[in-house]
Amino acid sequence: MLLGKDIGVDLGTAAVRLYVRGKGVVLREPSVLAVDKRSGKVLQVGLEAQRMLGRTPANLAALRPIQRGVISDYEMTVHLLREFLRRVVPFSLVKPRMLVSVPSSMTQVEERATVQACLQAGARHVFLMEAPLAAAMGAGLPIQEPSGRMVVNIGAGSADIAVLSMDGVCQSASCFAAGDAMRDAVVRYMRQEHGVVIGAAMAEELKLRLGCLTQPREGQTAEIRGRDLLTGLPRLVAVEETELPEALEAPCAQLLDAIRDVLERTPPELIADITQNGITLTGGGSRLRGLSQRIQEYTRIPTMQADDGEDCVIAGMEQAMQKLDEMQDGIINLSRKAQLS
Repeated sequence: MLLGKDIGVDLGTAAVRLYVRGKGVVLREPSVLAVDKRSGKVLQVGLEAQRMLGRTPANLAALRPIQRGVISDYEMTVHLLREFLRRVVPFSLVKPRMLVSVPSSMTQVEERATVQACLQAGARHVFLMEAPLAAAMGAGLPIQEPSGRMVVNIGAGSADIAVLSMDGVCQSASCFAAGDAMRDAVVRYMRQEHGVVIGAAMAEELKLRLGCLTQPREGQTAEIRGRDLLTGLPRLVAVEETELPEALEAPCAQLLDAIRDVLERTPPELIADITQNGITLTGGGSRLRGLSQRIQEYTRIPTMQADDGEDCVIAGMEQAMQKLDEMQDGIINLSRKAQLS
């Protein structure tokens, strides 16, 4: 019997990770639902629903209720969270407290929607924690010191950029030049340059296999199956790795602009610290080959990818939950705490 568990939720556009205090990460599932359009009934949640993306008949839809890091479909998000909570705390007498990661640029309306969705899904208390702050903690950065650190947390729907010092966020911004935008750029490139339409899953596979921003390897190719724009028939295309930097240039430039914008708003003292301490990349999108080198060349600031970058946010939330009762403003904003009346 589980009584009053504390749960950390990395609520991502592509995936949800749940950490239960004392048990570790107990769930990693795609944030996807399969829904019957006629009845509105949810048929599958998580991995089984993801397998239906792009493959459903007319009466079914595979939905991602979280877009760009925030809730886009409230009811479906509640259903998603309720199902995942049922899997990890099926027999709890006392509803759990929940710590949820959110983008830095989240509005008050989006904050309230996130809190209410978590409460409706079965939480007793809800705390919101900025994702780059959690990522910095998970990456092992000494953010409690009076010294500036920059973290770029690149997820599927959004990239969160933050300057941190003394357990707080000094400057931050979010942009949409993240994993999904890079995948969509590959789709557009294949359509424009090869005359072939490919799906999101194929584009994601191509991005992971050959995606790079600097020093592409000569002779590295991948065969992609798609639909010919002219004939409408299936077609096999060989794609060179040397093509990918061009395909990914637009979202990369947007990300660099967002980083520059945050640096321009950062006080000179913190800029000096960042120049010495460097920029840390976290999130699944940080795995793109050559990204850290491209950012370093653009900013002239040492840039490195965190170990286990994809799990930095949930690892940081794990650390934060050890002191959930004593947390002060700046680590978790206690004014965001919600109680079930």
